[in-house]
Amino acid sequence: MHERIQKEVAEALSAAGAPQTSFVVERPSEMAHGDYATNAALAAAKLLKREPRELASELAGRIEHSLGDSVLDVVVAGPGFINLTLSRETVAHTLAEADAHAGAWGKSEMGKGTRISIEYSNSNPFKEMHIGHLMSTIIGEALSRLIEASGAGAVRDTFGGDVGPHVAKALWGLMEKKAGDVATAKELGDAYARGSKAYEEDEKARQEIDALNVRIYDVVARTEGLLLNPEDATLRTLWKKGREVSMEEFRRLLALLGTKLDFEFFDSDTTTIGTRVVNDGIAKGIFEKSEGAVIYRGEKKGLHTLVFITSRGTPTYETKDIGLAFLKEERIQSDQVLIVTAAEQIGHFKVVLAALEEIDPVVAKKTEHVPHGLLRLTRGKMSSRAGNVITADELIRSVTRTASEKNADPLIAQQVALGAIKYMILRQAPGSDIIFDEEKSLSLEGDSGPYLQYALVRAKSVLAKQDAGSRTQDAGSPEEPYALERLIIHFPEVVARASQERSPNMLTTYLTELASAWNSFYAQERIIGGDFEAYKLFVVRTFVHTMQNGLTLLGIPTPERM
Repeated sequence: MHERIQKEVAEALSAAGAPQTSFVVERPSEMAHGDYATNAALAAAKLLKREPRELASELAGRIEHSLGDSVLDVVVAGPGFINLTLSRETVAHTLAEADAHAGAWGKSEMGKGTRISIEYSNSNPFKEMHIGHLMSTIIGEALSRLIEASGAGAVRDTFGGDVGPHVAKALWGLMEKKAGDVATAKELGDAYARGSKAYEEDEKARQEIDALNVRIYDVVARTEGLLLNPEDATLRTLWKKGREVSMEEFRRLLALLGTKLDFEFFDSDTTTIGTRVVNDGIAKGIFEKSEGAVIYRGEKKGLHTLVFITSRGTPTYETKDIGLAFLKEERIQSDQVLIVTAAEQIGHFKVVLAALEEIDPVVAKKTEHVPHGLLRLTRGKMSSRAGNVITADELIRSVTRTASEKNADPLIAQQVALGAIKYMILRQAPGSDIIFDEEKSLSLEGDSGPYLQYALVRAKSVLAKQDAGSRTQDAGSPEEPYALERLIIHFPEVVARASQERSPNMLTTYLTELASAWNSFYAQERIIGGDFEAYKLFVVRTFVHTMQNGLTLLGIPTPERM
């Protein structure tokens, strides 16, 4: 219905002499103002040199005539807004579509034929996954599902740092303890903490780690497949084992979070490509040498200068991202590239994309950085360098333990915990920081994942009671749509907008409002055995489809009981 209204508003504007006017059709903030509202008259009044309310009255008449029985009324409000209220028949018809489509309700084909790669999670081997990467994973997966709901193809990938200073610190920490092997991600995390502490406090250790960092590039990135001396071969074996142990743990956590990646890229895959591209760019005037390093002068584009190759000859993150851009072109071949990372990397990506634009404008144009804020816990900010990082696994286990106090079934407790964590992350607007309060995240009083999950469980229980035995059902429907019905009909457009604007929080906010409307409906209406029983059960069923599909798009589990 949203698309039809947009079409009729556009035609009304064209008939009034303003065919190219940009306008919006959206759901009013208050249901008393109708089901849809448009600013079309306000947007076109200046162009047509007309009084907004006068123009709005003309447009409203045209729109009401063209929509016919689909609308109950079309009225002018405020300075020139046009509010539309759908007819009872239109609302019921839309709910019938929701019921018929069931699991496909909310999906569209607006992105059909488009292939989008989404890079997220980006946990670094040789460290444990921390809560920042947990945030990227949850947002990236929700975006992937929203993109797929639009009919586009989503390719999930991640980029991990398997060479660089943090790897040198971790391997130094292992070698310092004479560890010839590594069995767990925890061992790697402890080794990294030891190496980081030594790097800060011991000059001799700092020099050893810096030298080891260069050596790792030599034995990993530059001489892959070549014959190595026994010492370097041992280093490479330890490096490979450490990376695989890390990735096994990451894959376990990703599976728990409902994510399966299509591609895993590493720094060691991109250093050779990136270094070659950057060195080639020196001759083209894109990069320049400065005090033994290779830099990009971002000031020419209103940015800042960044080093791409250090004076020691090692590539920086910037060069690795350049290499990754071309590696993705070769292996994924997508129409768009989204990179989901923390907002603190905005400056980094502005410079990288500015340099990439000079190297390959086509690749740069289709690449978009989608930043997110930081996740902070009420117990304070943690630091991996200090060795007291809060890992993703620890946070999930902690919330699950608390959830198990009210949910004896371990699976349900885990589903509730994951719903609590994901909701608190996805409810925020893109780029906003999050203060995670474990107690509030598990509340059933509203504005939480469990609140949405419980609303769905309760609605399913109503349908289960109806299925338990036959009963006489009242035919017919009330004269006015229930508030719950009038909210359900907006689900497809909310999904579409959340996908287009890369904003899962739009869907999260809508589902919270939907759960509130359901709870009011449940409290005020006698569903089974009351008036219009069959129609009320029909509304419950469409609510279940809507909430189930919405939670699934966000990656929030849907337990069968709580």
